[in-house]
Amino acid sequence: MRFKAQIQNITTFTKFVASLTSLGPVAWVRLNENDVRFTIIPEQGTQVWAVLAIDAIFEGYTIQSAAENVINLEVPLGPLHQALKSALQATAASIRLTKKDNIPLLSITIVRNSIGNARQSASEDDDGGIGIGLSRERETTITQDVPVRVLSPSKVEGIHEPRCRDPDVHIILPPLMQLKSISDRFTKVALESRSVTAGLSAIGPRLEMAANMHGCLRLGIKTDAMKMASLWTGLDNPELDPSHLEGGMEEIQQHPSTRMKQLGGPDGQSEEGWAKVRLDGKDWGKVMSVGRLGGRVIACFCHEHALILYVYLPSERDEEESALTYYISSYSA
Repeated sequence: MRFKAQIQNITTFTKFVASLTSLGPVAWVRLNENDVRFTIIPEQGTQVWAVLAIDAIFEGYTIQSAAENVINLEVPLGPLHQALKSALQATAASIRLTKKDNIPLLSITIVRNSIGNARQSASEDDDGGIGIGLSRERETTITQDVPVRVLSPSKVEGIHEPRCRDPDVHIILPPLMQLKSISDRFTKVALESRSVTAGLSAIGPRLEMAANMHGCLRLGIKTDAMKMASLWTGLDNPELDPSHLEGGMEEIQQHPSTRMKQLGGPDGQSEEGWAKVRLDGKDWGKVMSVGRLGGRVIACFCHEHALILYVYLPSERDEEESALTYYISSYSA
């Protein structure tokens, strides 16, 4: 079993792992010849299914195993994030799977260059010359080891993404850090009003998020004590690509989002044609931390059932896009 690679985009990789750390302590990491997958399936809260294109993060990527060159690992996200943070100022960084004292490790090797001064002392010569300080670049190598657990194929064969029906509404979200700021404010206000809100201390604040096929998004919160909401208009509803659907144009014509677009009128201000979900405020705030990565986010609403986010990492080159999938179940009213 063998895996090693150079980390060419340490900043993006560090931010990515940081966004996962808030959602769970460990991740199932699947390494293969085509991509790297991170999966978090907590007992409660948001599930994450992330697919990273190899070229987006690594170069010199090598993998070998008896299981068709697939390696499955259970990785603690906190230690991995700390190791990556120490590599942010590195001139080079690499990662490999190794073993010490029979314990499997992800070993991150970090190379840093520091500039030291070599001082030369001398008295003034006949020509008035004096000794000068000379700059020398010194290379420092640091290794950070992250203990992991190797999982057999039988351990992970039953893991699969949640199955969900076709979404009723799909829309490109505004910048996530803007959305997070408003979400956190609503959640804080709701928590502060817990003394006059029946049952809030037991179930936590619930945000209601809704969207339609006319570029409108609404985020709000309602308790016995108050009601608040923010509305965005002029957002984009991306067109479905018939080449990605088995039924082509005929399937698009029968798609729930096509029917929803016929409701509510072009301004989208009536209540018809809206798909709604109810989210745990604290959990949603953690999900929004992925906004630090930038990139576009498409939200798919399955009315009263689930919200699915597709987060596409920004790409500086023409490599395949990396996509993070967040599956968030809706709470009942």
